[in-house]
Amino acid sequence: MADRGDQAKPIPDIISQIKDSYGDLRPAERRVADAVLDDVKFAVDASNADLARRAEVSEPTVTRFCRAIGCDGVRDFKLKLAQSLVVGALYLSKPPASSTGNGMPFWSAVFGQARQALQEAERQLDPASLQQAAEFIAKARQVTVFGLGGSSSALAQETQYRLFRYGVAVSAHSDPYLMRMTASTLKPDDLAIAISATGRTREVIEAIELAKHYRAKTVCISAPGSNLANACDIGLTVAVPEYPDTLKPTASRFAFLAAIDLMAVAAGYKLGESAQENLRRIKYNVLTHRGGKDVMEPLGD
Repeated sequence: MADRGDQAKPIPDIISQIKDSYGDLRPAERRVADAVLDDVKFAVDASNADLARRAEVSEPTVTRFCRAIGCDGVRDFKLKLAQSLVVGALYLSKPPASSTGNGMPFWSAVFGQARQALQEAERQLDPASLQQAAEFIAKARQVTVFGLGGSSSALAQETQYRLFRYGVAVSAHSDPYLMRMTASTLKPDDLAIAISATGRTREVIEAIELAKHYRAKTVCISAPGSNLANACDIGLTVAVPEYPDTLKPTASRFAFLAAIDLMAVAAGYKLGESAQENLRRIKYNVLTHRGGKDVMEPLGD
């Protein structure tokens, strides 16, 4: 195994360096910055002379600009700029102009993508796999849920909220070390559920592999054919195409929420009367605490 010191150093985010240094640049250097930020792909492919013409400055000014933002020269600048395109020009383009009467260009995209995500979940999720996952939950001594990152960690917590009310002993973890530690304590009558939109998050996969090593059952909610899906006993998988608007939240979480709800409700049906009694207790104590008589209000708040 290679020593960590041998690993290549990450290339800095040159786009951010240009924007952060903009106020300190000379007027001519700012014109170079404007030309670069206006068309990053052109700046990557252009010669020094082409970039100078686009910015209406001299070639030495382009070199001075590169050094002013922390690069060794034009070649070093081009290398770092090319790396910035790894995430794609999508994140470098301006948001779309309003095309709806309410002044919100994202209105249709948000609602439309939510509807599409639910339709894809209904079409792609396998009922037999959902029933098997529910069987695992109903028979488990304890359930632990793994999710890392802004979306998956929230979904892991949501899974805990869905299951505990049925009387399931469940906990959610989003810290990588706690995930490994928890997976190390699992036994054959336990269940680990992992959530990952890409199915490539190394820490989550490793936690699942540890859980399987100790013969716990494993279920994932993830992308089809992903490393995580291949590592688990049961994969509840769905692929949701994303709308090309970087400011809009990812729509796949709607599909994953549907999978979580289906799995939880199926588990509740398998648990039967014990799950229903737990729900009755929760509802009784919530209503007596906050007041009200409408039993069809949300169970929580």
